[in-house]
Amino acid sequence: MEAPFFALEDMNSGDVIRLTDFVGKPVMITFWTSWCPDCMKDMPMKEQFYHHADLEKLAFLTINVTGRERSEEAGKEFTIKNDLPFPVLRDNGRETYDDYGCTGVPTTVLLDKDHQIVNVFNDQSSFLDIAKALPSIMK
Repeated sequence: MEAPFFALEDMNSGDVIRLTDFVGKPVMITFWTSWCPDCMKDMPMKEQFYHHADLEKLAFLTINVTGRERSEEAGKEFTIKNDLPFPVLRDNGRETYDDYGCTGVPTTVLLDKDHQIVNVFNDQSSFLDIAKALPSIMK
């Protein structure tokens, strides 16, 4: 299935990031909220991965699902407080989250270089499950 297009603001830079910015590159996208305990367990592992990943070969994005937050600014406040180093995009409410068929947070979606959805991992998946699936999108 082809990944739905998005164009979302990066909370850190203010730039608009589009899926089409990563033509020919596999993409890892994680949908999250600031109040979610499973997201808080997932974030440090994603941060460590981000620091060691070859970002020339893999795009790494996170999307804060603002429509599931307790306040409009909760995700941005969390991002600043925790100095998240990776791109944190602001969803338009739940638009992108819903477009990708997410049903909970965190949800991690792996796209191949043609931006076909190859794997979807929900809150019951471990980071090890995600790491084991990465070679399937790096071809």
